[in-house]
This record gives sequence, C-alpha cells and structure tokens, in this order.
Amino acid sequence: MTKLPNNLYTAEQTRELDRITIEEFEVSGTVLMERAGTAAFDTLKEHWPDAKSICIVCGTGNNGGDGFVVARLAHEQGLNVEVLVVDDMQKIKGDALAAKQRLEGGGVTPKLYGNGKLPLADLVVDAVFGTGLNGAVTGDAKYAITAINQHGTPVLALDIPSGLLADTGNVEGDVVHADVTISFIGLNQGLLTAKGPDCCGELVFTDLQIPAAAKAKVPTSIKRLNISEPVFKKRDKDSHKGLFGHVLVIGGDVGMSGAARLACEAALRSGTGLVSLATRYAHASIINSSRPEIMSYPAERENEIEFLLEKADVLAVGPGLGKSEWSATLLAAALNSTKPLIIDADGLNLLAIEPYQRENWILTPHPGEAARLLDVSIKDIQENRFSAIKQLAEKFGGTVVLKGNGSLIYSEGMTYLCDEGNPGMATGGMGDVLTGIIASLVAQGFSMGEAAKVGVHLHAAAGDAAAKGAGERGLLASDLMPTIRRLVNQS
Repeated sequence: MTKLPNNLYTAEQTRELDRITIEEFEVSGTVLMERAGTAAFDTLKEHWPDAKSICIVCGTGNNGGDGFVVARLAHEQGLNVEVLVVDDMQKIKGDALAAKQRLEGGGVTPKLYGNGKLPLADLVVDAVFGTGLNGAVTGDAKYAITAINQHGTPVLALDIPSGLLADTGNVEGDVVHADVTISFIGLNQGLLTAKGPDCCGELVFTDLQIPAAAKAKVPTSIKRLNISEPVFKKRDKDSHKGLFGHVLVIGGDVGMSGAARLACEAALRSGTGLVSLATRYAHASIINSSRPEIMSYPAERENEIEFLLEKADVLAVGPGLGKSEWSATLLAAALNSTKPLIIDADGLNLLAIEPYQRENWILTPHPGEAARLLDVSIKDIQENRFSAIKQLAEKFGGTVVLKGNGSLIYSEGMTYLCDEGNPGMATGGMGDVLTGIIASLVAQGFSMGEAAKVGVHLHAAAGDAAAKGAGERGLLASDLMPTIRRLVNQS
C-alpha cells in the first residue's frame, strides 16, 4: 500500500489508465487483476488478522474478478471462504472468468446469490460493482447491498463501495457502508467528498505498479490538497505589525456580532498584524471590550466606512452581515473598493440577489449558499460538487471554496480537494473562522489561490486537532483558536 496520491481521477480516466497500461505498456489485465487481489488480501490480513472465515460477494465484471482472486488467496491461506455471485454467472467474461476458473481449480466453487441473508462469516468483502456504476443499483445487487450492510461484521470494499458514484461521491440508491476501502490504479475523486468518506471508511490505495509514463498520459485537473511543507516563513526580529497586513471585517448585524468577532480573532490568530471591524453601533464597544486587539468601529452609513476601506489591505465581508438595508449598503461599499475581497455568509446571499463578477475575490459558500448563487437546489449542488464549483467560478470569477465534506477549492482552472476536517465542525461560527483565516493569509501576502488552499487546510487541521481527545460533539468555533496559533507557528 502507498499513501494517498495527490492526483484524483474520474472513472473514465481510471479506465484510460488501465487501457494504456495494458495496451501500450503490455501489462496484461490478468496481471493487474492478480495484483489487485493480492493487495486486497494483504489489506484484509492487516486489518483483520484474526479472521477465520470470509464471505465474498462478487459481481460479474472485473470487480468480481478481483474478488475471485481474494477468495483464492484466502483459501490457500486456510481461511474458510464462501463466494456468492450476484447476477447470471454466464455474464462473467475475460480476465474475470479466468480468475473464477483459477478459483474453482483451487477447490472453491462460487454460488449464485439468492436474494437472502449472507452466510455467517468474520468478514464480508464487497466486490459487486467497481467504478463504472453511473446510477441507482437495482435487481439482485440491491438485495445484496442490503444483506452486506445488515450482516453485522466488518466490510472490505474493493475499488469502491458498491452503489457509490466514483465521479461525484453521490449516492442515488442503496450503497455499501464499508469499514475499509482499497482503491486501485487511480484514486477516484468521489471517494473523498459528499457521501464518499462515509461509505468508504478507512481509505487505502495501491497503483498496482502501473508505469509512471502511463500516468503522465492521463492528466487531471483535480488534486487532493496536500500541504505538508511549512508555508509560513520565520519572521525577522525587527518585524513590526505593519509588515503583516491589515484585515477589515465587515459584518455583525443586530444579534450576530459573534460571527464578526470570530472572523476577526481568527485573522489575528493566523498572524495578520492588524484587524479592524466595521459593525453596528451597538456592537462596537462590546467587541472592543471583550477582545481589545480588534479595532472595532461603528459604521451605520457608507461614508463611515470609507476611511477603513482605505487603510485595509483585504476585506472580509459577510460574517453576521445579515440581509438588511444596512447590510446591502456595506456590501456595496466593499464592492466599490478595488481591495481583495473574501465574501462569505450573508455577503453571498446578497450577491445571489444581484450577481457580480470580479477576479480579485474569494467566495466561500456552503452548499445552501452555493445553491442560491446558482439558483438551483442544494440537491443539485451535492449531486456533483465538482461541476458546481466550476459553475460558480464561471459565473462569479475569482477563487471559490465550496465547503462541506471534502471541501473543494477552485483556482486558475484547477480544483483541489481537502480530505481533512470532521463532523464536529458542523456548528455555527466555523465558516466565520475560515473567512478570517483566509483574509489573514491574503493580508500577509499569499496569492488568492494559495490563501484559499492554505486557509482551508489550516482550518480543517485545526478542527481535527481540537476534536482530538475531547471528541467531535460539542466542538465550538472558538475552540480552534489556540490550535490555529500553534499550526501557523510550526516549522
């Protein structure tokens, strides 16, 4: 097994990798299937070393062929193996048929799945569908998936959990919920976003030793976000606050001052030198008192924000902004500025009413806000998050962050996927913290694209670190602050 690669592929691209390897580099399909089955069996033994019996549920395609190889290897190692085939066995052809015949030659005869419960076993292997599925599961396979999920024992999925769509991470019907999924040749983008992570469980990967030259023939515009090197330079001892940027947060309508304060504090904790806040009269003095490092100014009219706009290096508009006349006035003032912008929350909701396009901004919608921006349903967004983020970038320009499970960043024609973060971060204020982080990075000199990528990574990593030990439930946005500070100081 290898660590998860950065390049992510569609199902079609993975098939192309497979074809090129076989046809142009003369690695036979049988060899690739044997490698896949061997890697899967090694994964099985690593995760469940005490398993004595396994039930392998196979389809009639190459995914089923991988399952036949696992079954043969398990039988040779003395495990009790039962193999069930979903659908007519006469449909099994090519390399999968050869794998089935080798299994039978070793003394294991696959049986036809009969729409009922699976036999008792310590472990179930899902080898029903590979990455070629493009719709809801029907027929006997639907019953098989239900039986796998109801079996009550761990599940190892080969290539992809059956029922999950490889290109989108969407599920249109029944789907296997695996404990471990082993992905082959090219890591599919849908495994890491939307429903993918919940269905996959732990994700492991092997490229089956396909040549690097084969990979070079299949370029991809989707990459897993992998920020491993330190991105913050050591500061000189004679540094002063003016060297690290000035963020202006605009927001905090009546009853929502907390959102604005969270964004401001996140900007400070991320290392910016100065943070100002333009907010309601009633909130300015309260925020000054509770966090004196934030320069909080009352701004009820457009002329009261003009001097703040002039001093700032970057504007963060939206945390607690609301959708009142006051909100629209302050957003308009920000849009009239030429300063870099980060737009979030109600800034996005107002933008949906009066669309606007520019290049020097970062939009950070969650699926609901994205749906309003594109005038579609949330379901439409989640069915294909990769398509949705490209549409947002085409309509509004700039850099876009589509938040959610497997957050996406679109910048300069490339899409990056963040596979960090946890469900504990699904609480109020987390988006405001992200806005503050990204704004801080822009103020410190990061490009818009790099600020979005590093900011999303930093936010997710802080959430994971904050949840460690105490757990995900009850995690507050403000709990991230100490961890953000620690992470930006790592070298």
